[in-house]
Amino acid sequence: MTTAHSDLSWVRRNRMTLTPLLFLLPGVLFFMVYVIIPIGQSFNISLYEWDGLGEATYVGLENYRELTGDRAFEISLWNNVKWLALYLLAIPAGLLIALFLNQTITGIRLYKSLFFFPFVLSQVVVGLVFSWFYLPNVGLFDIITGWFGIDVRGGILGNPNTATYGIIAAGLWPQTAYCMILYLTGLNAVDPEQIEAGRLDGAKGWRMLWHVILPQLKPATFIAFVVTIIGALRSFDLISIMTNGGPFGSTRVLSFYMFEKALSEYGFRMGYGSAIAVVLFLIMLVFIGYFLWSMYQDEKAARR
Repeated sequence: MTTAHSDLSWVRRNRMTLTPLLFLLPGVLFFMVYVIIPIGQSFNISLYEWDGLGEATYVGLENYRELTGDRAFEISLWNNVKWLALYLLAIPAGLLIALFLNQTITGIRLYKSLFFFPFVLSQVVVGLVFSWFYLPNVGLFDIITGWFGIDVRGGILGNPNTATYGIIAAGLWPQTAYCMILYLTGLNAVDPEQIEAGRLDGAKGWRMLWHVILPQLKPATFIAFVVTIIGALRSFDLISIMTNGGPFGSTRVLSFYMFEKALSEYGFRMGYGSAIAVVLFLIMLVFIGYFLWSMYQDEKAARR
């Protein structure tokens, strides 16, 4: 009886600590089972030569050595760099649209609906829409560029030099809408007293934006960077719908090449596909780790 009473007293004394931990526990368990454990399994499988069905053969780092001489892997990696560099344009574009939509002007609800529309579309639908948009001779893009005397041989998606950029442009459409939503939410939380104080100090236009509004939008910017980087690195669905990695493998990215090697009829090399997945994970980890560290340093400085 005394033990039960002391246990109950301990729970009551520490309820402020235990309550949030108990709420977090289901999420942590799901995260462990569906994220952390599969990551560890990917690292483990990458050390084997395995077709997914038969017996796995331990090969150590041989799959990683093979990657260094794989031309298709180099093309996929370089395309991921292009995706990373250009996909980040969604962040300033989303900010500018959010600043416009945050104004009180006639018909603002209609404008918000139009800009929000791409966000609710699935990537498959976006891919199909832009595939029709880029169709040679009959597609709207070809018709518009034809007015200016511009002729892309084979069409945007049929030309190895332009296909990747065409797919990135398709991905930027819904990604910009997502960043816009994040910034609209952040703008609603901006402290009006700080804006008023900035006006009294003579801050206007870009000075107001840079020194007063943007510092308060750091949480939204952090989420936008993380989500955009993840979106750029896992850009599988648009490529699968629009080009299926072609023409001549010029639009492959690491996620698509991993699928080809591990799960398509061209591969069934689970170990090699896992090695590609590990490389992709490490690239993602570098970016996300950097932004998490930056946010931690900012919060640490704010507490002082």
